Amino acid sequence: MRWGLAAAGCVALVAAAGCVVNESKPLPKVNPIQADRQIPQDELLDVVVHPLDPGIPPNLDPKALDKQRINPDIRKAESRYVATLLRSTLETSGQWGAVRVAPESAQFIDVIVSGKIVESTGAKLALDITVKDSTGRVWIDARRYQTPPDTGSYKTDAALKARDPFQNLYSAIANDMVAARDALQGADRRDIRRVTQLEFANDLAPTAMSGYLAKDPKGLVKVARLPATDDPIATRVERIRQRDAGVIDTVNGYYANFSDQMNASYGQWRRASFEEIEKEQRALNQARTRTYLGAAAVLASVFVPNQCSPYDYNCQRVQSAARYGGAIGGTAAFL
Repeated sequence: MRWGLAAAGCVALVAAAGCVVNESKPLPKVNPIQADRQIPQDELLDVVVHPLDPGIPPNLDPKALDKQRINPDIRKAESRYVATLLRSTLETSGQWGAVRVAPESAQFIDVIVSGKIVESTGAKLALDITVKDSTGRVWIDARRYQTPPDTGSYKTDAALKARDPFQNLYSAIANDMVAARDALQGADRRDIRRVTQLEFANDLAPTAMSGYLAKDPKGLVKVARLPATDDPIATRVERIRQRDAGVIDTVNGYYANFSDQMNASYGQWRRASFEEIEKEQRALNQARTRTYLGAAAVLASVFVPNQCSPYDYNCQRVQSAARYGGAIGGTAAFL
């Protein structure tokens, strides 16, 4: 009997715990590390962020996608929007040269950021991010970044406009990139710049500009030799590279305008998504609580202590009725 009462008590305690609804609280803010010194021009690395893989599973029907909270059209828009927010975070840190969003065709850049959206709702953002430099060195290898939202951003429209709910995630990526860059020697950073220039030149004029690059034992691209400072072909190629950078700037502007236009409506969608998920979680918690309370009632009814004399028929009837009522009530809680 004691074991049974203890079991009933344990179930009741679990039920009581299930009654507690965890309130979402604003998260501590993580900001990108700001440059505290002037970075030498020949070590100031340019960055391109590619639009992310939207992470839409193939061969899933609309119902299956909806179950995973994936709207293909929204995901495709998010792939550009997320890239733009990451670009903005990198740019405002003052740690980099030109930072742009550009399609995968833009390859001859000092540092390239790519990735995939793993999960994106108003209640969670998860990304797999890869960062490489032009020598082939991997800074970040498909690292998973995920976080709940800073719910303070959902409080008002002004708060939503002032700070993205998932800004902490973008700041974390930016800070990891700074750490990876700072782990390199100054000579390594200068080599990245030179390799970028020579790779572009070799792609544009392979016959005239070949032989300037080689690979080291680790498979990283290195500078084998440099063209003469007055080499007319190298000078012409560099002018073309500057014009190419202007084209990338224009494309980056298109992505920025796209993100600006969707910012307000997308923010409202994320807030609605967050509220919907919270309501579903609250309902699930309440259903679990009812189940636990029902189990407690059944156990309590089964293990009602026998207080009646074996010769007291009326007392026995009342006690049986109590057990029966508890069992019925507990079973009803399951249904």
